[in-house]
Amino acid sequence: MGEEQQQLLCRRVVTPDGVLEDVLLTFTDGRIETVGAVGAAPVGVETVSGWVVPGFVDTHVHGGGGADYATTDPDEALRARDFHRRHGTTTSFASLVTADLDTIVAQLATLVPLVYAGDFAGIHLEGPFLSAAKCGAHDPNLLRDPDPASVDRLLEAGQGAISMITIAPELPGALAAIERMTAAGVTAAIGHTDCDATMAGAALDAGATAVTHLFNAMRPIHHRKPGPIPRLLRDDRVMVELICDGHHLHRDVIAMAMAAAGPRRVAMVTDAMVAAGMSDGRFRLGRLEVLVADGLARLVKDDGSVGSIAGSTLTMADAFAWVVRNGVPVADAATMAATTPARRHELGAGPYGHNAADDTVGEIRSGARADLCVVDDQGVLQRVMQRGRWVQKA
Repeated sequence: MGEEQQQLLCRRVVTPDGVLEDVLLTFTDGRIETVGAVGAAPVGVETVSGWVVPGFVDTHVHGGGGADYATTDPDEALRARDFHRRHGTTTSFASLVTADLDTIVAQLATLVPLVYAGDFAGIHLEGPFLSAAKCGAHDPNLLRDPDPASVDRLLEAGQGAISMITIAPELPGALAAIERMTAAGVTAAIGHTDCDATMAGAALDAGATAVTHLFNAMRPIHHRKPGPIPRLLRDDRVMVELICDGHHLHRDVIAMAMAAAGPRRVAMVTDAMVAAGMSDGRFRLGRLEVLVADGLARLVKDDGSVGSIAGSTLTMADAFAWVVRNGVPVADAATMAATTPARRHELGAGPYGHNAADDTVGEIRSGARADLCVVDDQGVLQRVMQRGRWVQKA
């Protein structure tokens, strides 16, 4: 069979070299062949108005559309994946919450083949190596120190498909665990931590290169005891996640983080749970009960009252539109929603969905995968393309 080629005439395209206008994109078998300026519009070529940006890359997401990634049912995981794909996430990790090791290993056995098949770009373990003082929506009874046997068991169960593990660096053995993870090609992400600036720096020196939802579930900034946040914002070695839904962070805090770190070190993530895209009600996050009211998910305490924020009901499309609505240029939003996480995690479409330099994602350039989102001037998602094919609308 011959190669399938198609073309799109685009009004504005966000590329690694900046915003280009009146661009002809040529695709061959799901890859971008050329990105070129045009004069007169070619006859019969589909025209796309609005902004064409790279397909969104969500590296911290637990589920959505009523389905969970913390499952032993691959069909359930694929339902959640399809939900987020229709909201612009063309590349995704599958994030797992804290559980006992046997449960995590069983969930990994379900997800690893889906990574091999290219449905996911990797797996993210958010736990169990977290601080009990900053556990957020993780069951404190299931947290554990990152002893070598536990770390090795999870890495072996992941069969090379684990891309990121969140870890509190102040835990006993954590710095050695970060070194072990890094040696295995896994991104160690500082998060759910009560560490101070010195310990955060030690974690970076040990090899940590990401921060799980900066500000949330970590020691806050104090003018005499700054904690880890200022240290993490100003270190070029580390990428910081931000949950941009207006609930987790105030817009001024997001603006401050962007000004300090810049779009090339900020990754927008959803931290979405099963309730994303669903009506308000009661849901589960791991073993914990969650109440969603007006789109905000909170843990239900033993006495029936609500407690900590428990993930989100966010989609990448919602996050993108939210930051644009709050003054972020479309090009910067595209960098944070796609290019930064893709580059920092070296994502592509290799045998495990990543580390393939000849087929990268998160950028619109020759040789990259033809994953695109079309947004209007307000950042609102209009269309989604994955591997050169338009995705059915949500």
